[in-house]
Amino acid sequence: MKTIITLFFALLFSISAMNAQTRYFTKTGTISFFSHTPMEDINAENNQVTSFLDIDSGEMVFAVLIRSFEFKKSLMEEHFNENYMDSEKFPKSQFKGSIVNINKIDFSKPGKYEIQINGNLTIRGETNQVETSGTLEIKESGEIDGKSTFNIDVDAYGIEIPKLVKDKIAKSIEISCDMNYQLYKK
Repeated sequence: MKTIITLFFALLFSISAMNAQTRYFTKTGTISFFSHTPMEDINAENNQVTSFLDIDSGEMVFAVLIRSFEFKKSLMEEHFNENYMDSEKFPKSQFKGSIVNINKIDFSKPGKYEIQINGNLTIRGETNQVETSGTLEIKESGEIDGKSTFNIDVDAYGIEIPKLVKDKIAKSIEISCDMNYQLYKK
């Protein structure tokens, strides 16, 4: 009986350890955005993005603090937070989704893999579905680099552009994601 109990706990421990090895994490991911108009280019970067990736299910989650976006011009940063994003009221943005073709990736073999991503992006309390492509690169070190670029329409997220500056801000903004995932250890 003692052997059966010991075997049961050993199996339980190995299953929970195995599940822990399927999750990857970063808290230093990068999300940047770019707006191009004939009048002005605007770009900002946030290097404090938190993200989880479960390589078994393909589930991925991102959390972004809006005030962590950095601009080259401090006045742009101030207008971004106060006038457009209302970052006091909406302090973070998030993405919850999955890699649709996760079963096509061999995580035991280093290389670059094309991925398809579907999920819901929430900005300023507005949630919209996002479908995009990207890449996952499995490194010899065991780390995983994830990259994707897609566009969003500012109107879809309730971002109002005043008529005075409408020629300086694009209606469609390019979003770029660059994550360096490491094995999540509890």
